[in-house]
Amino acid sequence: MAKLVSLAQGVADLLRDGDVVALEGFTHLIPFAAGQEIIRQRRKDLTLVRMTPDVIYDQLIGAGCARRLIFSWGGNPGVGSLHRFRDAVQNSWPVPLELEEHSHAGMANRYVAGASGLPFAVLRGYTGTDLPRHTTNIRTIACPFTGEVLTAVPALRPDVTVVHAQRADRAGNVQMWGITGVQKEAVLAARQSLVTVEEIVDHLEPVPGQVVLPSWAVTAVAEVPGGAHPSYAHGYSVRDNDFYLAWDTISRDRDTFQGWLEQHVLKVETPA
Repeated sequence: MAKLVSLAQGVADLLRDGDVVALEGFTHLIPFAAGQEIIRQRRKDLTLVRMTPDVIYDQLIGAGCARRLIFSWGGNPGVGSLHRFRDAVQNSWPVPLELEEHSHAGMANRYVAGASGLPFAVLRGYTGTDLPRHTTNIRTIACPFTGEVLTAVPALRPDVTVVHAQRADRAGNVQMWGITGVQKEAVLAARQSLVTVEEIVDHLEPVPGQVVLPSWAVTAVAEVPGGAHPSYAHGYSVRDNDFYLAWDTISRDRDTFQGWLEQHVLKVETPA
């Protein structure tokens, strides 16, 4: 059964230096508040996993939390590059960053394999790309029935998956709706999970297109209103497009970034 915790307690209890951590969310319901709490608690040497690392991963990388990134696309959506990500890869600042790159389909199937308790996933992806030459975790496999050559990728089993959702009830059942990516699969694949939500309610009312994560599949739930900002939570908030535009300038310069980080993340007190 999921435990109701504060955000600070959830991060302190579940995340350790060196962990494999997935913060999932596609355009919508991105767990920014949780990512910034990871920075405040000075976690380091993390292997960060995400299909589409964007601004929150730029912040984590720039803060020196990451040692390795497993991903399928990275950028400031609608704006351009992630400058802290680029600086880490090109100049090893603030620490070197190792990369493992996949396709979207490959990442999604790796989560599904992890959630299913399987050692690997099989798909028709990667054919005609350079990714197999640069990523050792992409192999070919022959179908035992037809002989067709397919691609195999190992299951993803994060130590901790972190996602944001709209609601949870007091028993720890989580409800999300709108644009959902691979949050369900990433939670089910993980050994432990932390879900931040806009609100905790007595009862979950059905919503069209909802995804429900049952309490038995979630380790901890923290009520964090606005926890997806500057991304959005459908039915609760809208996307802060101005922040994404501003981030391009903030993140280009190391000193400007460090000043922003100190003021807006490190000096912000999180309820214990």
